[in-house]
Amino acid sequence: MIRFRAPQVTLFAALISMPASMAAQIASTTDNTGYGTTAAEFLLLGATARGMALGGFYSAIATDIGGLYANPGATALMKRPGVQGSQLQWVGDTKLNWGALAMPYGGGSSVIGFQIGTFGFSDQPVYTPQQFDGTGAFYSVSEQFIAMTMARNFSDRFSVGVTAKGVFDKLGDVSGSAFAIDFGTHFHSQLAGKSVRFAFTLTNLGTELKYDGQALRHKIGRDTLPGDADVGSLPQQAQYETSPFALPTMFRVALAYDVLSTKDARLTLGSEFNQMRTNKAAYGGGAEFAADRVGGSPFGFALRGSWTSNPSLNYSTDPNYIIPDKDKALKQGFAYGGGVNLMTKGGFAVGFDYAHRSVGTLGDASFYTFSLGW
Repeated sequence: MIRFRAPQVTLFAALISMPASMAAQIASTTDNTGYGTTAAEFLLLGATARGMALGGFYSAIATDIGGLYANPGATALMKRPGVQGSQLQWVGDTKLNWGALAMPYGGGSSVIGFQIGTFGFSDQPVYTPQQFDGTGAFYSVSEQFIAMTMARNFSDRFSVGVTAKGVFDKLGDVSGSAFAIDFGTHFHSQLAGKSVRFAFTLTNLGTELKYDGQALRHKIGRDTLPGDADVGSLPQQAQYETSPFALPTMFRVALAYDVLSTKDARLTLGSEFNQMRTNKAAYGGGAEFAADRVGGSPFGFALRGSWTSNPSLNYSTDPNYIIPDKDKALKQGFAYGGGVNLMTKGGFAVGFDYAHRSVGTLGDASFYTFSLGW
């Protein structure tokens, strides 16, 4: 017979109820959500297949290189140097590419890491109301960020990390840049002899991004006033002023617990709550089963799955609004994936991970990640 101790029952209740209860506390009859008020939204797309498959609760167990993106505080628990590269095949034939390097130092008490991400598309035709078949011109979008992370263990149970990053955005003939900081903490301990982790992150907190470029500079002639004769004049140089856009700041808390744990295998359950600047409060949960050195071999594998709410995809000001495709609406929060790895006795490791996620009416997205450690 399986027996559950009081602390375990309490934790299970927290895993299930924490996201929904926190979302309920923020509920309001007045919607002041800033939809469409931020720039550089690509910063929210993720960085690794493992992160996509696990959803937001990944920030509580992101003790690998992917933690540089998800939770710099968790990265402090890395045991060996490594590199990682990912590609996200996003909607509309767009792609995000991400790469990172991280290494422990100071006797393993600290970690330093670097990452770079790029997103965009090219050769898109330009349309105007006067030339709806196209002007013959083309434009491209190129967005990047470059970041450096410092993480440190302050005790055997608590670690903190900070990431500083530059954000660069080029939309056609205009461009802008901004500076942002990610902050993360990670608490790790034992409950009933099994690992429990709690994470807090605040990401993309920084300066506003304002666009400038040649496309905003024009020569404008003098308008003739009503009743006046046409007076010849030379066009004057002028420039359109653009409004600054905030970055997509996000706050997240996550909790994870190993419900099953052995020397080379574990089953982890987790949940999370998040609040974006441009979305309503959201929550989610998931699970990961991971096994290393299967049957005494150097091979291991992992299976992952999660569900995350996304209120903005069902947003409508009409109280009688009916979701046009209920099946897609139910599927849009689900993600799943897995990975395989090879680890030698000398500490060399190589791995590959895959994740798939439904984005509702926008289609599906896939993430591929390759990892190397030594």
